[in-house]
Amino acid sequence: MSTKTTVDGQDIPIEKLVPLNERRINLKTNRGYHKIVSSIESIGLIQPLCVYRENGHYVILDGFLRFKALEQLGVTTVPCIMYQTKEAYTFNRMVNHLSPYQQSRMLRKSLETLDHAEIEEVLGIKSLKFRLGTDLYDHLHPEVIKQLDYNKVTRKCAAELTYVNKDRQLEILREMKECNDYSISFARALVIKTSPKQRNKKKKTRRTWSEDANKKQELVDRLRGVQERYDFFSTLYRQYTTDLLRLGIYVRRLVTNDGIRAYLAGAFPDVLKCFEGIVLENDGRKPVAAAG
Repeated sequence: MSTKTTVDGQDIPIEKLVPLNERRINLKTNRGYHKIVSSIESIGLIQPLCVYRENGHYVILDGFLRFKALEQLGVTTVPCIMYQTKEAYTFNRMVNHLSPYQQSRMLRKSLETLDHAEIEEVLGIKSLKFRLGTDLYDHLHPEVIKQLDYNKVTRKCAAELTYVNKDRQLEILREMKECNDYSISFARALVIKTSPKQRNKKKKTRRTWSEDANKKQELVDRLRGVQERYDFFSTLYRQYTTDLLRLGIYVRRLVTNDGIRAYLAGAFPDVLKCFEGIVLENDGRKPVAAAG
């Protein structure tokens, strides 16, 4: 059985369009809505609405904000894509949001044919400088950019890493991953520890932190905190392994004592089996599975 969905494009009178669900949105304060209005005013409707015919009307499966924007702008006929099924939930699943890096590349490509003011007006933003991030991406290791795209590393955290060379960025990224700490403070502490040879010579240095007593103390405290965390987990791991070894010795004494072994075999056979398994694993052998 074929699962292919049949679609075709039509121009539909706007009065025949009906939202699938009337969403409660404050259009006066919704930034996404105002961006859509600006975009339609500047370059027209790029993406048609997705609709489904029902009872003489056309139910909007995707494009509610575009529909509202077209209403506000007084558009009478709307280009739509007709669907034969009413599976509205599939549309959100098909959305593939651009990463910050991909957005930056798209905007820089747009600047080849459009000027700053026109793009800013269409997108409804004040400035493209932050969105483009040209200087930021030029100083980042590709792996850092990837983690930035995955939202593992924040933009501010990535900006901290630009003060060291790309090889050092990769080292810092590995340390952050090992500690599962992607915070700005941790990244900054690791940058401070970086030797002058691994600094990014193309990046303008900020005011030396040692010149500011308060800032110096703050960074020293952060470094101390990082060291204390390492010490804590190292101590915890050593204690865990020590306790595990002691447990093995204790269990071995239980199962090799004839009286205790006989008591466990009669009253708690499952516990005895578990203890025997621990002893075998400590000896590097696998417990023998019971016959089914």
